[in-house]
Amino acid sequence: MKLLIRLLLNAIIVFALANLLSGVTLDGYGTAVIVALVLSILNLLVKPILVIFTLPITVLTLGLFLLVINALIILIADNLIQGFAVNSFWTALLFSILLSIFQSILYSTLKEEKG
Repeated sequence: MKLLIRLLLNAIIVFALANLLSGVTLDGYGTAVIVALVLSILNLLVKPILVIFTLPITVLTLGLFLLVINALIILIADNLIQGFAVNSFWTALLFSILLSIFQSILYSTLKEEKG
């Protein structure tokens, strides 16, 4: 149940960011749910592999290269999902930063309400 709530919250955030950022297009809320699901799967399967392969540069940049990895995950999702489009790498980077910030805020408020 908790996983489903997080998925729906991520879909709401994706939908809101697509309406906020001019470089991101989204067909509708159903596509936002699919984007949230695909991003979750990519973060679970692909991101750890990318982090391991780019560990030296991540250490050199004090972890800032993880932002680039997040943007690449967004661009991979862009290629996989028909109704979701991101114009450029910089838009994907901004999208991933804002997505992370909003996820942190929502998840922390959900934790406080339950505790």
